[in-house]
Amino acid sequence: MDNTKNTALVLGATGGIGGEMLRQLLAAGWQVRALTRGETPPPRGDRIEWLRGDALSRADVLAAAKGCAVIVHAVNPPGYRHWGRLVLPMLDNTIAAAIAENATIVLPGTVYNFGPDAFPVLTEDAQQRPLTRKGAIRVALEARLEWAATQGARVLIVRAGDFFGPRAGNNWFSQGLVKPGQPVRSILYPGAPGVGHQWSYLPDVARTMVRLLAMRAALPAFARFHMAGHWDHDGRQMTGAIARAVEQATGAPPVIRRFPWWLVALASPFVATLREMREMRYLWQTPLSMDNAQLLAVLGQEAHTPLDEAVRATLEGMGNLKATDKKNAPGLPAR
Repeated sequence: MDNTKNTALVLGATGGIGGEMLRQLLAAGWQVRALTRGETPPPRGDRIEWLRGDALSRADVLAAAKGCAVIVHAVNPPGYRHWGRLVLPMLDNTIAAAIAENATIVLPGTVYNFGPDAFPVLTEDAQQRPLTRKGAIRVALEARLEWAATQGARVLIVRAGDFFGPRAGNNWFSQGLVKPGQPVRSILYPGAPGVGHQWSYLPDVARTMVRLLAMRAALPAFARFHMAGHWDHDGRQMTGAIARAVEQATGAPPVIRRFPWWLVALASPFVATLREMREMRYLWQTPLSMDNAQLLAVLGQEAHTPLDEAVRATLEGMGNLKATDKKNAPGLPAR
């Protein structure tokens, strides 16, 4: 199979990390195919091909991956329903396509597959002893990918902290700290006072993955890397950056409040998303930073947008700062 062309298939291209990977691959000169369950978006140039299909259909994935050198596996079940039952079959379809095409699978990794025994500084080869059901599934995902790397596929896993970004979807930033599309009058912070937390800006994560893909032939068949991202050492760096962006845009600083974990506990038996959030609370109670020494040894440096710039772009992309710039807002004096 001739995979000399830089053609990549993106599964989950309408999601946060999948969409960012699509944009960064195009910017780096790749030909891109994107598989989507819904209506295909309007054409965006001659280097992207939208295909109708479902990642749960092996035939769809095999057909879409024909001739591709890379498959980005950034897909989740519709609405995150039945996540525990569907994510492994979806990955198995990707693995089958990658083996057939001798392609490289790219998986955006998380820290869910680790328990506190691996903290406070997390390395790639730390023991994976997850505390949650989702973490156990993440361990199984990586185990299947390690097997795939012995069967003719190649694998690149980049683990990062909590995602945030202009087009990010389901994440703590947009589901916990602020509400998309609304003025930011308050920030709800889930972490315990003084406990550090790891954040990762989606465009930086995608740029790093694309840079690693460019040198994939020199990497091990099963390669894992950690990104340092943005380390919030005391839980105040992220909320401070949000407050500065909002005050600069509106003239009014938001109030920082504690996240209502008590409410999550009450409602979680009835709301699947809240159950997932509650399961992951331990990540807000224990300091966790990621060691990127292995990444630096390969790339020399990590893509790193300054925090204030990244947060402002995120809030603008989420619609939190639209039409609120104080230079144009009525009743606010110019400075």
